Amino acid sequence: MTTYRAPIEDMTFLIEDLLDVGGTLGALPAFAELGLGPELTSALLDEGAKLAGGVLAPLRRVGDQQPATCADGAVTLTPGYGDALQQLGAGGWMGISSDPEYGGQGLPELYATAACEMWNSANLAFGLAPMLSSGAALAIHAHGTGEQKQLYLPKMHSGEWAGTMNLTESGAGSDLGVMKTRAVPEGDHYRIHGQKIYITWGDHDATDNIIHLVLAKLPDAPEGSRGISLFLVPKFLVNADGSLGERNDVYPVSTEHKLGIHGSPTCVMAFGDGDGAIGYLVGEENRGLACMFTMMNEARLKVGVQGLGAAEGAYQKAVAYARERVQGGVAIIEHPDVRRMLLTMKSLIEAMRAFVYTEAVTMDLAHRGPEDDRARNQFRIDLMIPVIKGWLTEVGQELTSLGVQVHGGMGYIEETGAAQYLRDVRITSIYEGTNGIQAADLVSRKLGRDQGGAMHDALAQVANAVAALKQHEAGDLQQIGAALERALADTEEATGQVLEALAADPAVALGGSFDYLMQCGYLFGGWHLARSALLASDRLAAGEDNDFYQRKIATARFYAEQILPRCAAHGGAIATAAGALNSYPVDWL
Repeated sequence: MTTYRAPIEDMTFLIEDLLDVGGTLGALPAFAELGLGPELTSALLDEGAKLAGGVLAPLRRVGDQQPATCADGAVTLTPGYGDALQQLGAGGWMGISSDPEYGGQGLPELYATAACEMWNSANLAFGLAPMLSSGAALAIHAHGTGEQKQLYLPKMHSGEWAGTMNLTESGAGSDLGVMKTRAVPEGDHYRIHGQKIYITWGDHDATDNIIHLVLAKLPDAPEGSRGISLFLVPKFLVNADGSLGERNDVYPVSTEHKLGIHGSPTCVMAFGDGDGAIGYLVGEENRGLACMFTMMNEARLKVGVQGLGAAEGAYQKAVAYARERVQGGVAIIEHPDVRRMLLTMKSLIEAMRAFVYTEAVTMDLAHRGPEDDRARNQFRIDLMIPVIKGWLTEVGQELTSLGVQVHGGMGYIEETGAAQYLRDVRITSIYEGTNGIQAADLVSRKLGRDQGGAMHDALAQVANAVAALKQHEAGDLQQIGAALERALADTEEATGQVLEALAADPAVALGGSFDYLMQCGYLFGGWHLARSALLASDRLAAGEDNDFYQRKIATARFYAEQILPRCAAHGGAIATAAGALNSYPVDWL
């Protein structure tokens, strides 16, 4: 069975060469003492790769075949998962980008993104554990009291304690305003009563404690989403000195039976079936959604990374099989259609990686960059997050499906492990806001709030790359530039159409929103591959004889020829969004 190997060469190229982590982030006060650069990048990627390939990847099939179970109010994890989580904590990975004041490593989000890719390529079901814990810790850091931060964050960043987010209820999915979970004030705390569903890594014994962040309503709360508050509910109560007290009234009822991510204990959680679970307010009363949205950008970026991670794992398995499987007297990798599928996977994976790593730097600049630039970078990352979450997860499904197809009939047989990537990644377009919600957010909120200003700035950067490509002497780069120019024109036209529709008839804009999200994803992916090709060409011209650079150019050309035309197809759908889609009676469906 194929063993996952982190694509360190491409990761390093992006972090050190394309993004220049030392020059871009290394001089910022938040990172100045960390020594950002090749030595640190190499050490982090090497250690992460060992953990991902040697510990997490062998557990991927184990988790699929021996899923987490729940009995008598406790979850039993897949064998090996608890030890792996302990190793992750011991290595400092749980708090890799967190505040050093509370035990974090204080590294850029860029490194956390690279680590997240490795965990999810190796074992997506396992990778959810650090992702949810870091999200919960981020919310506490942003909105908790000083006492809460001192009491809970160091243990969460060390991996001794885990964290979860408890939002969804039966009958209250994305519409959180109708939730039934209640919080009753009692002195310096609250008694929480209610039930939550789909709680990722909701219970386990891999850590000493689990810190649940729970959305609930106070007795006198306003109606709807304006009346939601956020509460910190530990599995075990925590004494003032940080030691653990008695068990809180919060228990898992069951684990969900899912299409994929079987190793992840997705729980139904009961709060307060007895006397009430003791919880502590985080932030202000009736401002719970605002608190949760603090961590949404990071969480949605990381879900996009899950799409990338699953695709990379599927690609490695598919290309290994294609080199070994002989048909017609040759390995099937020689067959044109198999080569088409593998190149589609490879080019889109490299585009996805370059896209999300680039915007991880934008997130770092929005949070820790020069004060005068933070608002502009925040607008940029706000715009890009729904595209990253939506496009990367949709493409992740396409590429994991192609991975099955490369295997032929053997891909449909579970023993090969190819189908698991497809089953595991399927959830990513659903949770943390479905991709339809991401598309609506992109168009109605992010594009509309500044009349497309941030988008026009991004498109101008693509135009600059087009100009550089067209002026280049190399024929490959000129062809990439011509294809990128056509895709840019399609996206500029669609942007104008969406903005006009948003002003005249929002329903029409929303009807074309998913196609617009996908169009943007393909364009920006192509842009980042074009940037990579330009840099690779310069390195070759300088005498660096490295076939990695030649591969980068060839991969970008394939993407330009075979993938970028999708922008025109999505543009055509956007242009007709006011047609049959909006006029089709719902009772005909």
